[in-house]
Amino acid sequence: MGFEKQNEAGSSTNSLRSFPREDTPLLSSNAKPHPLSSQPKTFANVFIAIVGAGVLGLPYTFMRTGWLTSLIMIFFVAGLTYRGMMLLIATRRKLEDSPHCAFSKISSFGDLGFAVCGSVGRFAVDSMIVLSQAGFCVGYLIFIGNTLSNLFSSPLTLSAASPKIWGVSAKSLYIWSCFPFQLGLNSIPSLTLLAPLSIFADIVDLGAMGVVMVQDALVFAKQMPLVEAFGTLSTFFYGLGVAVYSFEGIGMALPLESEMKDKSKFGKILGLTMIFIAAMYGGFGALGYFAFGENTRDIITANMGKGLLSSLVQVGLCINLFFTFPLMMNPVYEVFERRFWDGKYCLWMRWMLVLAVSLVALFVPNFADFLSLVGSSTCCVLGFVLPALFHYLAFKDEMNWRRASADVGIIALGVFLGVTGTWYSLLEIFSVKV
Repeated sequence: MGFEKQNEAGSSTNSLRSFPREDTPLLSSNAKPHPLSSQPKTFANVFIAIVGAGVLGLPYTFMRTGWLTSLIMIFFVAGLTYRGMMLLIATRRKLEDSPHCAFSKISSFGDLGFAVCGSVGRFAVDSMIVLSQAGFCVGYLIFIGNTLSNLFSSPLTLSAASPKIWGVSAKSLYIWSCFPFQLGLNSIPSLTLLAPLSIFADIVDLGAMGVVMVQDALVFAKQMPLVEAFGTLSTFFYGLGVAVYSFEGIGMALPLESEMKDKSKFGKILGLTMIFIAAMYGGFGALGYFAFGENTRDIITANMGKGLLSSLVQVGLCINLFFTFPLMMNPVYEVFERRFWDGKYCLWMRWMLVLAVSLVALFVPNFADFLSLVGSSTCCVLGFVLPALFHYLAFKDEMNWRRASADVGIIALGVFLGVTGTWYSLLEIFSVKV
């Protein structure tokens, strides 16, 4: 989430730079030295890199999938994500010790892909990062449009299937209202001015989660709606996509490990952070579902009503995501400008990408449905398939059959979950439209 996640594309420095070649490291190694992170700071950095707006769709996912299935699924995905991050770190250490490595220091996921598979590896990482980062931003616009539509529509228009303002869909109006301002924000060539917004985003997200959980507990104390422990096969894959989306932070594994003072402890700190996040996600999702049962909305804040506190939380989240949008789009711009504009700043290309993301957001009605689609279609590849594939290719000459089978198994599992999850997510999206 926020400023740090712009490194997921292996972003380059934002100052003036020479034209990059395919074998140019995306993260400059000439940056000024800075103090390395302690264990508590690394814990906080991993937490910030992973936890984002996707958590707001978890209660709805619990409702669709069943609370017990969802709990098992969240810890399962947390374990797979941890494994994928550690495979990337092991692969980097192996390659940096090799005299044949293209880079003296591998700083990003894209660098690692190029070091293992050449241009094909870089392209695979770049493609998935572009799709996932743009997908996050589409989700942000859906959240903003749906939340403001629910918050500021009159009871009469809110009762309609699609609330309208001046004859135009309320969601569309709010998304188009953001468009000119996003053109301005996304025109900023440097992220330095936007960096403080990362802290604001983290505070708002955590504050919103706290307020929602307190309200959920109060509602649950007054009523105990009927809840289901298990769902169907199709909803299982649907929920899996949302869970994978919620844990997406694979691109931050290499930068975070590089910045830790005692790198031998990184695996332990990462594991503890993933367990903590999984427990927090499980509690947040289950509490929201237990409070509202089958009436749980795709964005849990929509269940909070229109009181002053709930309105402030929802507006704060919208402001948070509005300013996070250019931060998350920055990796997309760097990939496009690197490949199609010789690494130079290109204003019209950025504006066209903002337009494309806005148009997609207009046609996707449900926030959680889109989380599932992005999680299944791109995050499974980034988090599971590519780390295991790169690890296998780097170590294949010295692996025993058990380690090789583990890597191949993760690759096959990632492909299977990605294909099936994408299929069921598309069915959900188009069934809603019909």
